[in-house]
Amino acid sequence: MAKGTRKQRILGQEEGITASAAFAHGGPPSSSCRPLAQRRLTLLMESGPPTPDPGGLCRDFSALAPESGPPSFEWLLGRLGAGGRRQRLLLALSCLPCLLLGLGLGSDTLFTVTPPLCCRDPNGTRVPVNDSDVCQDPRCQGWDYGGLPALTGNPVTEWSLVCSRGWAVPLEQLCFLLGFVAGALVLGHLADSVGRRGILLLALALGCPAGILAAFAASPSVFMLGRCLWGALLGGMQLALYLIRLELCCPPQRLPVAMAGDLLLVGGHFLLLGLALACGSWRILQGVMSAGLGLCLLYGCPGVFPESPRWLLATRRTAQAQEILVNLAHDSSTQESETQEALEELDNACRLPAAAQISLRALLGCRNIWKNILILGFTTFIAHAIRHCYQIAWGSSHGPRAEFYFSYLLSTGSAGLACLFLCLSVDRYGRRGILLLTTTLTGIASLILLGLEEYLNHAAVVTFSILGLFSSHAAGSLSIFFASEVIPTIIRGKGLGVILSLASLGGLSAPLLWLREQHGSFLQHIVLASFNILALLCLMLLPESKRKALPESLRDGELYRRPSLLRQAGAAESRAAEEAARRDDVPLLSTPNPSS
Repeated sequence: MAKGTRKQRILGQEEGITASAAFAHGGPPSSSCRPLAQRRLTLLMESGPPTPDPGGLCRDFSALAPESGPPSFEWLLGRLGAGGRRQRLLLALSCLPCLLLGLGLGSDTLFTVTPPLCCRDPNGTRVPVNDSDVCQDPRCQGWDYGGLPALTGNPVTEWSLVCSRGWAVPLEQLCFLLGFVAGALVLGHLADSVGRRGILLLALALGCPAGILAAFAASPSVFMLGRCLWGALLGGMQLALYLIRLELCCPPQRLPVAMAGDLLLVGGHFLLLGLALACGSWRILQGVMSAGLGLCLLYGCPGVFPESPRWLLATRRTAQAQEILVNLAHDSSTQESETQEALEELDNACRLPAAAQISLRALLGCRNIWKNILILGFTTFIAHAIRHCYQIAWGSSHGPRAEFYFSYLLSTGSAGLACLFLCLSVDRYGRRGILLLTTTLTGIASLILLGLEEYLNHAAVVTFSILGLFSSHAAGSLSIFFASEVIPTIIRGKGLGVILSLASLGGLSAPLLWLREQHGSFLQHIVLASFNILALLCLMLLPESKRKALPESLRDGELYRRPSLLRQAGAAESRAAEEAARRDDVPLLSTPNPSS
C-alpha cells in the first residue's frame, strides 16, 4: 500500500473515522476510543504497510489482532480460548431442536395425503373413483377410504376433504407455508433488535399452544388457523437456531456445525414415519410434537443457553457479552492475565452502533449487500420450487401407499446425501464453486427430463429425477448457508429471514399445481429450468466466503465482494487496507487452499 494512503487512513483514525471504517454508520467515537487510537497511530507510523488477508484458512485466530477499531469476534474467541468444551456443548444444544423442526416441517405431508377412495351408493355397492366426474355422481352417499401411510386417519379422512371439498387440502398447505414466510420475516426482523435467544424462546412458548390448537381443531378452518400459526413459529425457531449456531463458530467450524443441524432436520423427517406409526392418530402426533416444543422451553433456564455474544457485541451490550465469553473460556487453558488483557481491550475499543440506529436510507444504500441477498435468495427459491417437478416425473405403478413411501423416502434420503456431500466438498472447493456445480446439475437434469423423457425408460427417468432432487437439495442448503455468511451480523436476522421466506415460497409450487389439478406442470418445469440457468449466470458475481471471518457491520458487508469482471487486477492500489482484506481476488471458479 502506498505511503500516502496509509497516512490518510491514520488521519481518518484520529478524526474519529475508525469506528465508521470498521462498523457502518456509527456516530463519532467516544472519548474512551481516542487513547487507543493514539497508541495505534504510533504503532502504524513505526510499522510497515499492512498485509491483506488472502482469504484463506488461519488456524490461530489469536494472532489476528485487528489493526484498528474493535477486536473481531474470531480474535476474541482465540485470545480467550473460548473454543473449548463449553462452546461445543452450546453448539450441540443448538442442533438438537432441529429434530423437532424436521418433525414439524414434514408433518404436513402426512396430514394432507389423500388415500384411495371408494364411493358408497344407496345399495351399499362400492364404486372406485378414477376421475372427477365420478365425484359428481348423485348415487354416492359417502366414502370409504383405503389405507393411509403410517397413520390410521388424517384431516382428509376425518372431514372428507375430497372431490368438491378437495380444495381445502392445498389451501391448508398454502396456509402452513405462508405462515412460515410470515414468521421468518417478522421474527427475523425482531431477532436483530430483541436478540436470537429471545426469539427462540418466544417461538417455543407460542408454538406449543398453536400446535395444541391444531390438534384439538373441530373444523377444517380452525385446523388451518392452528397450522398457519404453527408454521410461523417453526420459521422463527429455525431462524433463531441457525443464527445462534453460526455466530458462535470460528470459520473452520461453521460448515460442519451448519450441516450437522441440517442432518438432524433430515433425521426428523425419517423419525416422523416411526412416530406416526407409534401414535396412529394424527391428533396424537400433533400433540406429541407440540409437547416437544414445550420441553425445549428448558433452554430458557438461566445459564443453560445464553444469548449470541457476537450479536451482543454488535448492539453495544458489552457487559453481557463479556460475561458469556468468560463462561465459554472457563475450562480453557488460557491464563487469567491474557483473559483480562483481552477484556480490557474490548472495554476500550470503539463499539458497533446499535441496530436501531441504522436508518432505512443506510440499508437501502448498501448495494453490494442487496446484490448478494437477491442472488442467493433467487437461487434458494428456484432450488426449492423445482423439487416438485422431479417428484412427479417418475410416477409409480405400485399403488398410492407405495408411491408415497417411495417419494417421501427418496426425497428425504437425497437431502441427507446432499448434506454429506456439502460437508465433504464445500470447505475444499469453496462455496461459490460447489454452488455453481449443484445449480448446473439441477439444470442438466431438468433439460434432460424436459427434452428426452418420452425417449427414456423408467429407470433412466428415475435416475435423472434423483440427480435433480440431490442437486436441488444441495443448492438450496448451500444457498442458505452462503447467505448467512455474507450478510453482516447487524442485519443477519432480517437478511436470513428473507432467504428462508423465499425458500418457503418456492415450496408453494406443489400446492398451487394441485389446485390446478396438475394442469401446466410441464410449462412450470420449463419456466423454473429457465430461471435456473439465469441463476447460474448470477452466481458468478458472488464473493467467496470460505474460511473468512463473518462481516459484522454494513461496511464489512459492502466490502465483502469480488472485483469487477471488467477491471484489471492491479487497478485498485489505492483502496484501504480493510477493503483489501475483504475483497475476493481469487479466480472466478476457484478458491485458495493455503496450508494450515
